[in-house]
Amino acid sequence: MLSVGFRALFKRELLRFVRRPKNTFMPPAITNVLYFAVFGMILGGRIDEPVEGIGYILFLIPGLVVLGTISNAFENASFSIFHGRWNEYIHETLTSPLSYVEMVVAYVSASAVRGLIVGVIIAVIGRLFVPISIENGLFLVATMVVIAALFAGLGIIGGLVARDFDDLTVMNQFILRPLVFFGAVFYSLTMLEPLWQAVSLLNPMVYMVDSVRYGLLGYSDMFEVAPAAYAEFAPLASLGVLTLLTVAVLAIDVYLFKIGYGLTD
Repeated sequence: MLSVGFRALFKRELLRFVRRPKNTFMPPAITNVLYFAVFGMILGGRIDEPVEGIGYILFLIPGLVVLGTISNAFENASFSIFHGRWNEYIHETLTSPLSYVEMVVAYVSASAVRGLIVGVIIAVIGRLFVPISIENGLFLVATMVVIAALFAGLGIIGGLVARDFDDLTVMNQFILRPLVFFGAVFYSLTMLEPLWQAVSLLNPMVYMVDSVRYGLLGYSDMFEVAPAAYAEFAPLASLGVLTLLTVAVLAIDVYLFKIGYGLTD
């Protein structure tokens, strides 16, 4: 059973962004309409299919969904923690009878929900431009939940580490987004030279984008570029690694709350 305190904290964090849709949902919606209009409709017709049978605008959708999901999950968690520290109302949470696990899970769950809502909004916008049929629904849902929780957990760490609001902007705009843009959002790994394919495989965002693309479109670059022994079950292996990474990040969050890192300065 979920405690009353957990439900209250989760509800507070949920209402914090639900009540301000113009600030939380409208910006990514407008941004992605522009992405699809420019890259999909205007340039897409002049660009060959990245992979056979998948048009460019359809190929874009999974990457943009990942970008919106992780950016908003990270931003929500990091801002909530930092704002609570900045205005010192996070002390009310710390002095409540909630366990550290309940605190972390409440913050992560609410932030993951925001990321998933934005991801769905982006997918719906993409559906207005091109037909979409989900190929591996269960795998897609599992992957989306895992990556949303992962970046919500990383957002908590960011919110604890940040010393001012500029730090939050740097983390999201200058670290996360570049990694995603070089994570095969706008291109297929098969279009790269072998050397750059190998370099790209060092970017963890590649596996997230590829996993969502596999869940949505049934296509994975890993079938083509991953080592032969790994390629056949690459999407499942990627999801397993991402799940373990998420558990590790959440464990770090709980530990940081337990020792009061950044909370009792």
